[in-house]
Amino acid sequence: MISRVIEWCAHNRFLVFTGVLLLTLAGIWSMGHIPLDALPDISDVQVIIHTNWEGEPPNIIEDQVTYPIVTALLAAPRVKAVRAQTMFNDSYVFVVFEDGTDIYWARSRVVEYLQTIAGRLPANVHPAIGPDATGAGWVYEYVLVDHSHKQSLADLRSIQDWQLRYQLATVPGVAEVASIGGFVRQYQVQLDPNKLLAYGTPLSTVIDRVKSSTNEVGGRVLELSGTRYMIRGLGYLKSLDDLANVPVMAKNGTPVLIKDLGTVSFGPDLREGVAEWNGEGETVGGIVVMRYGLNALNVINGVKKKLVEIKGSLPPGVEIVSGYDRGGLISESINTLKHSLLEEAVIVSLVIIVFLFHFRSALIPILTLPIALAISFIPMYYLNVSSNIMSLGGLALAIGVLVDAAIVMVENGCRHLSERPVPASDRERVHILIDAAKQVGPALFFSLLIIVVSFLPVFLLEAQEGRMFRPLAWTKTLAVGFSSLLAITLVPILMVIFIRGKLRPESANPISKVTQALYLPVLRFCLKYRKTTLLLNLAFLLVTFPLMFRMGSQFMPPLFEGSSLYMPTALPGISITQASELLQKQDRILRSFPEVETVFGVVGRSDSATDNAPLDMYDTTVMLKPREKWRPRMTYEKLIREMDEKLQFPGLTNTWTMPVQ
Repeated sequence: MISRVIEWCAHNRFLVFTGVLLLTLAGIWSMGHIPLDALPDISDVQVIIHTNWEGEPPNIIEDQVTYPIVTALLAAPRVKAVRAQTMFNDSYVFVVFEDGTDIYWARSRVVEYLQTIAGRLPANVHPAIGPDATGAGWVYEYVLVDHSHKQSLADLRSIQDWQLRYQLATVPGVAEVASIGGFVRQYQVQLDPNKLLAYGTPLSTVIDRVKSSTNEVGGRVLELSGTRYMIRGLGYLKSLDDLANVPVMAKNGTPVLIKDLGTVSFGPDLREGVAEWNGEGETVGGIVVMRYGLNALNVINGVKKKLVEIKGSLPPGVEIVSGYDRGGLISESINTLKHSLLEEAVIVSLVIIVFLFHFRSALIPILTLPIALAISFIPMYYLNVSSNIMSLGGLALAIGVLVDAAIVMVENGCRHLSERPVPASDRERVHILIDAAKQVGPALFFSLLIIVVSFLPVFLLEAQEGRMFRPLAWTKTLAVGFSSLLAITLVPILMVIFIRGKLRPESANPISKVTQALYLPVLRFCLKYRKTTLLLNLAFLLVTFPLMFRMGSQFMPPLFEGSSLYMPTALPGISITQASELLQKQDRILRSFPEVETVFGVVGRSDSATDNAPLDMYDTTVMLKPREKWRPRMTYEKLIREMDEKLQFPGLTNTWTMPVQ
C-alpha cells in the first residue's frame, strides 16, 4: 500500500504540491494564532464559590453556608472532588471537575446546584462563583505610586476600585481585576450608648432607618401650565450631612436625627490584605487575572496598552508601576526556544549537506523540515495546545527525527543512480528514483510510526503530570507523524525534481571515508569479541542503577524568569498591624540588594475568589535587574541564600519559588 502511495504521488505532483502548500499556509496561520504562555496551565478544571457573611465566626459560616454548598455539589455530574475553606467573614468552596470538562459547562452546573439550595442558606447570604480563571491566570500586577504624597491610601483605593478596575476589565481576555491594599472608604455611624438610652431608641431601629433612608421612589406625572412633570422622591444619601440628618424617630413632635445619637464620619472597612512597595510604605495594587485558556501575551499587551490610555486621567503625581509582568518571561522563553529551533535546523541542514555531498539532494530533507514543523501547528491549534516551553521543546526533540526518513530515501536514490555504469536517461532516472523510494519507503514509514507509538504512554498520564507533559508528547508525535506522511508523499516528488546530473559515489565523499575508517575497525572488533562486548555493556548498565537511585527528583526544573517569589508564613493569629510592619521590614531588606529592581509585597488576600490566602501568608514579588548589572560572580542561587540569611524573623518560615510556578 505504501509503495502504491509513493508511485501515485510521484505521478500526481500538482495535486501533492497544492495540498502541501495549503497545509503549510494553514500551519503558518495556526502558528500566529496559537495561545502563548511560558508553561502549560496545570491547574484543575475547577469552579470557585465565594460567600461573604460579614461579622460571622468560622464555625457558624461552616455549618450554615459551607456545609450545605459542599453537600449539594458533591452530587453534581463529573465532579471529582469538592474542597472547602472557612474563615472569619468568608467561605471558599472549590469544585474540581474531571479532566477534559468544559469550564463553562462546569460553571453552568454549579449555578444550577446553587439555585437548589438558595432556600437553605441564611437570608442575607448570597454565594457567588469566581472568575473563569485559575491561579495561573495572574499574569500582570501593578502598583499605584503617589509621588506627590497628596493622596491617602483611601484615595488610591478609590482610584483603583472605581476607575482602573472597570477600564482594565474591558481588555479582551481579562476575567477579573482584583484590588489589594489601601482602605475601602465607608460612611460610619458611631452611636453613643448613653444617648440611645436617653431617647429610648434601640440599635435595630437606627439600623433600619439608615437602610431605608437611602432610597428613591417614583410617582406618576403632573400636568401644570401645559408642561408635563415627573414626580419622584429624592432620597439617596450623597454626603455626611445627608446621613447625619436622617430622622430616626420623633420625640414630643421633634424629630431625633442620627447626629443627635452619635457622630458620622468616613472610616476604613475591615482589611484582609496589605500591599507594600519597595519598603517605602503601604500602597494600593491591582492583579489582572486572565481568562482560562487564552493567549497570555495578548492579554498582557492589551493591559499595558490600556494603562497607557488611562495614564492621562490619573491625578497629578500618581503613577502606575508594574509589580509583576509575565510577558517578559513568555517572550524571552519563546524567543529562546525559537532561536534554539533555528540553530538546530541550521546545524542539521549543514550536516546533511556535508554527508550527502550533493547540494540539490540535501535540499530535499532541508525543505521537508520546516514544512513538517509548520503543519504540526494545525492540530495544535484545534487541540488547544498552547505554544510554551513544553510544546516547543517537543518540536526541538523531534527535529533530528524529522529528516531521518528523507535522508535515507535520498541516499538510497543517489546510490542507485551513482552505481549505474552509464548515465541514465531522464525517464530511466525517474523510474530508478521511484523504485528506490518504494524500496525503503514502507520500512521508513513504519519505523517513524514506532517512534510515534513510543510516546503514547505519556498521554496516559493523569492530573498535573499529564497536563504538564502532554503538550510535549503532542508536538513530537504530530511532527514525527507528519514527517512520516511527507516521506511517502512529498519526498519522492522532490527526489525526481532535485536528484539529477552527475552524482559521486559514496566512496568519493571524504567525510564518509573518515567515518568509515574510524567505525569499521570498531565494528569488526565488536563482532569478533561478541561476548566481551555484551559483558561490557551489561557492566555499564549495572553501574548506572546505583547512580539512578541516588539522583534527586522534582516535578519540573527551576525556571529563571528574572524574578523571585518570597513566600514566608507567620504564626496563625497575627494582627494586620504586625503583619504590615513585618512586610515593610522584609521589603526594605530585599530592596537593599543591588541585584533587585523592585519589590512588591503582599500579605493576606486580595478581593478575588482566586485568592484565599490568610493574613499569616506573605507573597512578595522580587523583580531582578538584568544579569549584567549583578555583582561579579553572583549567581541566582547565591543571591537567594544571601537574602534568606538576612530575612530571618522569629516565627516566620521562609519559602522561595518563581512567580509562574
